[in-house]
Amino acid sequence: MNTPAHFQVLGICGSLRQKSYNMIALRTAGELMPPGLKLRITSIAELPIYNFDVQEKGFPAPATKLREEILAADALLFASPEYNWSVGAPLKNAIDWMSRFQPQPFNNKPAALFSATGGPVGGARGQYDLRRILSGLGVHWLMKPEVFIGMSASLTDQMVAFEDWIKRMKRAFS
Repeated sequence: MNTPAHFQVLGICGSLRQKSYNMIALRTAGELMPPGLKLRITSIAELPIYNFDVQEKGFPAPATKLREEILAADALLFASPEYNWSVGAPLKNAIDWMSRFQPQPFNNKPAALFSATGGPVGGARGQYDLRRILSGLGVHWLMKPEVFIGMSASLTDQMVAFEDWIKRMKRAFS
């Protein structure tokens, strides 16, 4: 009997808070994933603030580690809060570091995104900014369903659609 292929999904949480709603939701998403997906969560907490002077002396180990994790993953899953109507500084900093590498680790990666926030729009503004930023770096987003925790969309539905999206993207770029 053939075992189904497992796609390695790298989870990236945009919040550094110990009791982050987004980290809780990211772990829950891993539990809700269909059998063809396997989630591994990384941390962006150790990345220094991006500074070209630091980069010129060599990429710091946490940046190189994150790059390797992104390159090794079949897909990315972001859990990102909204700060001041946009992407939070920790996640934007991670993106800024990754954008400096060649080859670009985000290029042609299938990705999905959700947010968990107490705000009235569930992180929508931050999600749309993150989609715009990472689209410029070659990420291919799963567009539907959109998930704003606390609203009506289903995280389980998103994980099933995400598996299908990864399969289609892998076929398209193989």
